[in-house]
Amino acid sequence: MKMTEPYEIVDLTCAVGDGESEDAGAVDMNMRASILAVEDLLGYRFKNKDLLEEALTHSSCNRSPSYQRLEFVGDAALGLALTNFFFISYPDLDPGQLSVLRAANISTEKLARVAVRHGLYRYVRHNAPSLDVKVEEFTRVVQEEDGAVPYGGMVKAPKVLADIVESIAAAIYVDCDFDLKALWMVFRGLLEPIITQGTLQQQPQPVTTLFELCQKRGKQVDIKHWRKGSSNIASVFVDGKLIASGSSDQKEIAKLNAAKVAVEKLVRMEPTNMEIEGPGVEEIEGAKQKLSELCSKRRWHPPKYSIEKVVGPAHDRRFICSVQVEIADGMFVTSGDEKTRVKDAENSAASMLLHGLEYAKQGVGQVI
Repeated sequence: MKMTEPYEIVDLTCAVGDGESEDAGAVDMNMRASILAVEDLLGYRFKNKDLLEEALTHSSCNRSPSYQRLEFVGDAALGLALTNFFFISYPDLDPGQLSVLRAANISTEKLARVAVRHGLYRYVRHNAPSLDVKVEEFTRVVQEEDGAVPYGGMVKAPKVLADIVESIAAAIYVDCDFDLKALWMVFRGLLEPIITQGTLQQQPQPVTTLFELCQKRGKQVDIKHWRKGSSNIASVFVDGKLIASGSSDQKEIAKLNAAKVAVEKLVRMEPTNMEIEGPGVEEIEGAKQKLSELCSKRRWHPPKYSIEKVVGPAHDRRFICSVQVEIADGMFVTSGDEKTRVKDAENSAASMLLHGLEYAKQGVGQVI
């Protein structure tokens, strides 16, 4: 299914304060058009269309009740519907494995991608322009992803996108008299592609993979956390040596980002001993330029390079450089290999970060 552009929004102007909008009639017409469009998307006609209007109304708009109550119900209903689906589909899985599958399919990351895929945000009535910027950035990243991303991507998923999906699910659930089977029949197609056991086996959890690799090699791994302003930073140490760092305003995503880059670097350090498949790890020619172009394309801050370590005597000096890329909700930091020239060390760091980003999006065939 072709992705739509959810940040190209129908003009659903809201009243502010106690007053009415300048053109309330146009608002009502647009909302009616949105309701019809979502019904067409779902293949379901609401008996009580007020439920869908409520599901499509953000709390910043005071013309009608917001979706907050419905979101609460939708979270629980979708969780139970997916629990039933996986319980029937995988009779041999234990409760822990079933929990992992359910969590992957009802996470904010997953549901936000559902909203992007179907362009649901364009139908939401709101009075918060700042939401548009966050949704636009996330959408741009999602459109470049290959397949499902069960553990989090490069940009934090805006919660509003997951809220929309949950509130629409709840609207259906309430409208069909709390019939869970009816909800699943209507909503399952919207959730595709569903993350399955096969998906998780093909894309192993980065933190688990990191610990398994280090255990097989007799190495000690430690992940340390700290905060920098509003960001959480996670750093991976293997046998006391810093391997990679990642950052996000969410602690778990920072940990995932750091683990993804650390696994990629371990692949590069000891490729012949690796027992998992991974992307190519050869140093990228012109990596500094490619990383700068990527940052410009993604509207990230330009890369910042630092000399982390100088080793060897004066006649055989070698350098290790790191590169830092700051994004909207955090930063990525990694270091490269020893090189005899600073510019080569910087290119090595840039190459390592590009490989890490490629691994993080589970891409194949080319750098992001």
